[in-house]
Amino acid sequence: MPHEELPFWNVNVPRPLRVPICPDWLANVSDKDRDIIGTWDADYEDMTWDEVRGIISENRIDLFRRRPSDLRRYRHFIHLLNKHHGSVMAFILSRRLGWSDLTPACSVPFTDPTDVKILYNDWPYGVDARIVHLVVWTKFALAETEDGDLTPQAREAVEAYVERAFVERVGRDRVAWFKNWRSLKSVHAVEHFHVMLYEPEEAFVRSVTGGDVPLCKRVGEGEGVLELLR
Repeated sequence: MPHEELPFWNVNVPRPLRVPICPDWLANVSDKDRDIIGTWDADYEDMTWDEVRGIISENRIDLFRRRPSDLRRYRHFIHLLNKHHGSVMAFILSRRLGWSDLTPACSVPFTDPTDVKILYNDWPYGVDARIVHLVVWTKFALAETEDGDLTPQAREAVEAYVERAFVERVGRDRVAWFKNWRSLKSVHAVEHFHVMLYEPEEAFVRSVTGGDVPLCKRVGEGEGVLELLR
């Protein structure tokens, strides 16, 4: 079914809310984001578990996409967050992680549980609804090579942690993890990596996340977002 021709910022927007001029919070988005936001939700196909695993195994993290309307909401949220809360890092630390600083309790990564926190990805990619997208936040750094990839030692440490924390409960074929390239990170100052689980038990996810609810399920669009940022 053909769609109405619209400027990218009005795609997926109800007719009464469309505007003639691009909102300032969308004016400087990347070409990639512009193309995604300008795609109709009805034309977007969620990534399958096999596609997700393929992207991660080939280290083509840049191929991940959010659903068009989700990306639009995400960009608006980030704009309001920076405008009214100071920075993404400050919000993540104080409101999502509840950490006053990033000093690890132990110098050996993944040794002290207080140095790690598992939460939902607040703005997950457009994947099969059976896939749960989590983020593992750490107070300690994970060593990288010059090209931004994990060092063999750091990768081994993450693999061992993922095995203990997820694979033993969910199954090897239903767990995949990746660390964003430096150029793709939206939060640079707090170390983290991503874990995707295929059809995990809800009770297990509640347990590891402490009953967390991602921001995408708590906020809408528009100035109502400010209630969350106060």
